[in-house]
Amino acid sequence: MSYVEMMGSLVLDELDRQLVHALQIDGRASFSQVAKVLGTSDQTVARRYRRLRSARAMRVLGLPNVRRFGHVERLLRVRCTPDAAGAVAAALARRDDTSWVSLTAGGAEIVCMTHALPRGEGEALLLRKLPRTPRVVGISAHHLLHTFSGGPTGWPGKSAALAPEQVAHLRAPGPDGSGPGAALALSDNDLRLLGALALDGRAAYLELAAATGWSESTTKRRLEFLRRSGALFFDVEIDAALLGFEIEAMLWMSVPPSDLEETATSLTQHREVAFAAAITGPANLVAFVACENTEAFYTYLTEGIASLRAVTRLETAPVIHSVKRAGALLDAQQFSKAYRGQDLGTD
Repeated sequence: MSYVEMMGSLVLDELDRQLVHALQIDGRASFSQVAKVLGTSDQTVARRYRRLRSARAMRVLGLPNVRRFGHVERLLRVRCTPDAAGAVAAALARRDDTSWVSLTAGGAEIVCMTHALPRGEGEALLLRKLPRTPRVVGISAHHLLHTFSGGPTGWPGKSAALAPEQVAHLRAPGPDGSGPGAALALSDNDLRLLGALALDGRAAYLELAAATGWSESTTKRRLEFLRRSGALFFDVEIDAALLGFEIEAMLWMSVPPSDLEETATSLTQHREVAFAAAITGPANLVAFVACENTEAFYTYLTEGIASLRAVTRLETAPVIHSVKRAGALLDAQQFSKAYRGQDLGTD
């Protein structure tokens, strides 16, 4: 069995973990390439992948690097009365311009990522509508200034099932240095391509060609161009608990500007850190961390975070529930509207 059902949850075996790690390195790697690195057959790799995906335990997503399209990203902290938080989080999750919608702080706060064109109508409408939502008691928006870990940069701590030489064989070519530069212009076909990849990052070129109206060869060339230009990256969406991480938390830190770069760079070396970014506001460094259990989280705070001497203030907010992760709830039509700056409303 690829996994067994135990106490209502899935447990990954070693080969599953190796497969997940391989796809974290290159989400578009062929099954034959992965099989060669793992020392098994193409059929076994394909079967393991399909079973995990059909069980909704894992999926590979092709995600846009929104900054390459001229968008800005913000973290929203929405404070609600506990009875309203679930409904507000669900409304935010339905929007096409949000990701990583999570309930934190005992379920009374929602943290989510938004993106929009600078001074775009969609973002303005979102920020105007939220304060009018019943039982929303506060909202703060933090501009992401620089991402140090997460997104296109990946999260090394997700899995460590493969040896360094196996990782080297799977490493996909990175961006060719043509970005960031000017905002990348997208055609309608590009939007359809990105919309399809947001649902299934491993969709066959035949499927992607059907979605875009291009030939398979044109579709492949365009996908590779978007990837080389840093506009497209691939990630594995998987519940951290399946990889042995029971505790997820947001850390909001204050660091003197003169120490921010060095502190953030040190932070990205911690295997617990899934995401780290410099932001605006009193807390100017934010991180999303995952630990094996409560004791491991305590150890990380008292040893890992404590080693960052420039941190003058720390706020921890355990994640109670992730309502939406990177690619959930998107479809191709919504994706197209999002990147044209159209607003679909909160309700």
